[in-house]
Amino acid sequence: MRGSFPLRYALLTLVLAMFTYLYGLDSRFAPKNGDEYPYMHIVRMTADVGNWLPLQSQMEGIKNTKPPLIFWQGIVSTHWANEWSLFNLRWPSVLYTGLTAFFLFLAVRRFSGKTQTGFLAALVWLSFFATYRYGRPFLTDPPEVFWLSLPFLALLYWGKSAFESKLLYPVLAGLCFGLALFAKSFAYLVPASLALGLHYWHWRNWSIPQTLIRDLYKLVLVGTLALGVFALWFALDPQPEAIWREFVLGENAGKFAARSSNYFMDLVRGGDSIWMLLLTTLVNAGLFTFVLVATLMQCWRERRFLSAQEVLLVLWATAFLLVFSLPSQRSGRYLLPIMPAFAALIALHWERLSLWGFWIALVLQGIVLAALLWLGMNLQHSQFMGDTGSWTYHPAHWLLMAIALVTVLIGLIKKNQCKILALIGCFFTYCALTSSLAPLEGQLGRFTAQTISQVQGKDVWIPCDYRAKDEEYRLLLPGAQLHGYLAKDAADLGGLTKTYPLVAVHAPLGIAPVICDACQIVGQRMEMRARHSDEEIKAMLHGNIGEHLFVTEYLIATPVSNAELLNTKDVCR
Repeated sequence: MRGSFPLRYALLTLVLAMFTYLYGLDSRFAPKNGDEYPYMHIVRMTADVGNWLPLQSQMEGIKNTKPPLIFWQGIVSTHWANEWSLFNLRWPSVLYTGLTAFFLFLAVRRFSGKTQTGFLAALVWLSFFATYRYGRPFLTDPPEVFWLSLPFLALLYWGKSAFESKLLYPVLAGLCFGLALFAKSFAYLVPASLALGLHYWHWRNWSIPQTLIRDLYKLVLVGTLALGVFALWFALDPQPEAIWREFVLGENAGKFAARSSNYFMDLVRGGDSIWMLLLTTLVNAGLFTFVLVATLMQCWRERRFLSAQEVLLVLWATAFLLVFSLPSQRSGRYLLPIMPAFAALIALHWERLSLWGFWIALVLQGIVLAALLWLGMNLQHSQFMGDTGSWTYHPAHWLLMAIALVTVLIGLIKKNQCKILALIGCFFTYCALTSSLAPLEGQLGRFTAQTISQVQGKDVWIPCDYRAKDEEYRLLLPGAQLHGYLAKDAADLGGLTKTYPLVAVHAPLGIAPVICDACQIVGQRMEMRARHSDEEIKAMLHGNIGEHLFVTEYLIATPVSNAELLNTKDVCR
């Protein structure tokens, strides 16, 4: 049958998905969000003090930016920052993501009666780019999504037993929601409670009196327990007034302030409009965006014939969408907790979905893979690497690229395998993305052990283009005392060497910097640039990759004194 998903394919795809999420987990170039480095900074500073609370930070205005659960997680996984690495910080996130996929599998398998459908739901959710991007790094999203999803998956799994439970389920749901609030924000209690209330209302056949009489106290109990768990932060922290000022008023209440003109104009136009929220929510599916669109269109056409479980999934998503359309700061990231519901809907409609969404997914995968192949071939044959070394791939990289491209081509040609191969192609594409930047994770993109030894305990100034960027450099120069300057000045060799005693500067590949007689190059490595001009982008499209996409970073010692510099503002803070 077209679009069927045999169990053997499901198991093989599961193995591929597990490999994808673990491959390059410690990479500095893994898809992530800029929040990861500020969170690392708070973990490191808090661990240095040796107390769980209060949270510590040297960044202005960023200390109680999130509840302590994520930071405690980082303290435990790195053994109080004594085993500091991206892998140790990130593996709990992958564990949370894996557990979410596992419970999604159990719930969908239970109510659908099909093991393959359960596997599909879990794998489709893992194939979403937002899951890959936010479900691996050291961020609040993995625990938030897990704890918020668990009560709804339990309702889908146990059905009547959970709905009719007078105490056990409400208590467990309250504790789960509480841990989600303790990981991200108390604001998530509103959409979670609304979704749960809609579930109860639907279970009572849309009878308001029956819902109020039989289920209202459950919602009150759930909300009370959840807020009680969150309130532990105030009870345990010796500075509760700082939490109120920085987190409650600053981090949460501030999201209702008008972003540009006024609240209602922001609602319908601009980057924070309701339309942008809808678009970014769909784009959370990444390469499967149009598959999700096709699924929602089919759900609308079949709205009168949806099963009870499908209605619950739709209510889950609708409640969160309604609530997060209210703040003036709107983002599809806030709706990551509903992506498991979307994945379940795709799995339930899998065999009846038309192929056009999967064809678009395969075409997008082909474009990404072709771009990575072209980029890799240009870099491997580039003559602009200079003294930093050569850009060389392991033969396994080319094998991976070949398998991925063949998978996409077969999917486009064979209709009966299109859907399965589109799903598999997502994971191959993510692996190819990681593999394409693998040379920078080796000696090419790192300072030598001799360089690291030379800067131990010394003050080093590094380019900083966002908060806590120095946390990345601590992985490259462990033991150095790092300070930041504006990243836009990184190519100003003359100005930097006259200002800082030990500074990291950027120069085009293959062009040695001209330094003063008293200056000394301590070390060098290759780095990927983040921002480019229109002219540079056009040049790269014509094949001039080495000159513009990458730079050589030189660590230069100068005769400048740092006595006064240490009192100046650190740009990374």
